[in-house]
Amino acid sequence: MRGFVLWRTRAGTHCGVLEIISMMKIEAIIQPSRFVSVKEALHEIGIEGMTVTEVRGHGRQKGHTEIYRGREYTVDLLPKMKVEMVLPDALVEKALAAIMKTAKTGMIGDGKIFLSKIDEAIRIRNDERGENAL
Repeated sequence: MRGFVLWRTRAGTHCGVLEIISMMKIEAIIQPSRFVSVKEALHEIGIEGMTVTEVRGHGRQKGHTEIYRGREYTVDLLPKMKVEMVLPDALVEKALAAIMKTAKTGMIGDGKIFLSKIDEAIRIRNDERGENAL
């Protein structure tokens, strides 16, 4: 997408065409047992760059009670996987479909997906910006 931009600096007023890159960050919280299938589905559609973190949390699932050495205790923070990636808008819908198809079991605790707009991405190694930095 292109946009006409007018900007001011100490040297004067400038105008020109600026390439406006639209990117989204996807954060998916999923069951650990579904991670490998989600990762493979993302690779199949050409998405390789992602950050994965082992996290703990609960929502409606609330956790459960267990007995250890005769004592009962509550496990209310359950293990999950957090998969994060920044993608150009053109790939977002494909990525969402792949995650939802492979992470869904139909049971409580399948997880959530969060989307955020990203204004800029910069590759530290060579100063590339926008989609090129992804």
